[in-house]
Formats: sequence, C-alpha cells, structure tokens
Amino acid sequence: MHVTLGLGAFAEQVVAPENAVIAVPTELDFEVAALLGCAVLTGSGAVRNTANVQPGESVLVIGLGGVGLSVVAAARAAGAGQVIAVDVSEAKKGLAEAAGATDFVVSSDALSKDIRVRTEGRGADHAIECVGRASTIRAAWRATRRGGQVTVVGMGAADDMVQIAALDIFSSARTLRASVYGQADPDIAVPALARDVLDGTLSLDHLITDRIGLADVPAAFERMARGEGARSVVRL
Repeated sequence: MHVTLGLGAFAEQVVAPENAVIAVPTELDFEVAALLGCAVLTGSGAVRNTANVQPGESVLVIGLGGVGLSVVAAARAAGAGQVIAVDVSEAKKGLAEAAGATDFVVSSDALSKDIRVRTEGRGADHAIECVGRASTIRAAWRATRRGGQVTVVGMGAADDMVQIAALDIFSSARTLRASVYGQADPDIAVPALARDVLDGTLSLDHLITDRIGLADVPAAFERMARGEGARSVVRL
C-alpha cells in the first residue's frame, strides 16, 4: 500500500510507502506536526524512555538546539523540579525559559561547579548531553550527582575520545548511556506526542523561530551552523 501526498503547484503527487507515514490528529497544526518526527521525538524520548525522569528530579540539559530545547520541554512536562539549560550562547536564554527551564547557564570551564552550586552541592540527578562532543560529555559527567544518570543524545565523531578515570567510574557510581532517536517507536510515540500537544501537556510554541520559503533554506542552515534560533519551518 502507498500513501499519496499532495504538494500543490510543486508536484502532482509524491508517493510514499505506508510504513513511512504516521497519522496524526487532523486538528494538529501542520507546523507543529512537522516538528514531531525528529527533534521532539528524540528529545522527549531521551527524557521519557532513556533517562526515565521522575517528578521532582533535577535535569541538566547541555546544548540548546531543537533537540536540547525539546529535552527541556519534556523534562518540565515529566515534572522535573529543576531544569538547568546550558548553551554557549547567551541568546538561547529566552528560548530555554520559554521551553520551561528554571535556570540558564552559559557554558564555561567552571560548569560542573556552577551546577553543583545550583543543586545544593549534590549535582544534577540527570544530565542529558545534546552536543556530541567529548568535552561536553565529560562536563555532563562531572556535573551529575553520585549515582546519577548521564544520557548522551548528541552524535559525536569517531576520533573524539571520551576519557574518564577508572577510579571515577567506580567511586561516582554514575550511569552513562546513549539515547538513539529517543529509543522511541515512532508509530506509537508520534501520535502520543500529538495528543500531549493538543491537551496542553507538552508545549512546542518555543521551537519555531523562523517561517521560511524554499529560497530561504540555505540561510536557515547558516543560522543553524551559528547556533541561532531553534527550528525553521518551510512554508510552501
């Protein structure tokens, strides 16, 4: 079976295999629906499926692109008591707060110390790394409390090695694991996320920072490379 998608003046039709299409409620805005298949699914899945964040826990989020901001929103929706958002750009503060962050920190070499100050000396219960670099993975590790969980969402390079002392692994008793695509089953997770948006459980208003046409796509990629904004939606 195939599904036909109309694209107006750009093509008569595009035929997609049935297993590549997921139905969402008709009342869901198209712009919001466009966000669910990647950033929101990955970020929310990291919170719900991999880290299993519980009400009242503290969550550190490093890297505030579309995925990181989705992690922030999902952590707040899960009932996290404190969500500390971290980015290299001060300009991300407004987006972080709109997503539900309780704290915003500009990344620095003193990040782990700053996080411990903000968590009464304990460190975060969860650190979710959304950059994919050895330096930020180590920072997430150091900022997490003893026995806490570090979840790596960012996809790093094969030659970027993460080094952690063997004694530190033993004495800190932390868990380090990856979350690929939020460990989600899209056929189940996407409709569930759509329902969460419609009933107000999950807000995604902060994610769309630009509405563009096809001619504006190269500029949108340039903004993304500079770490500006969150997500651009292409309107045809």
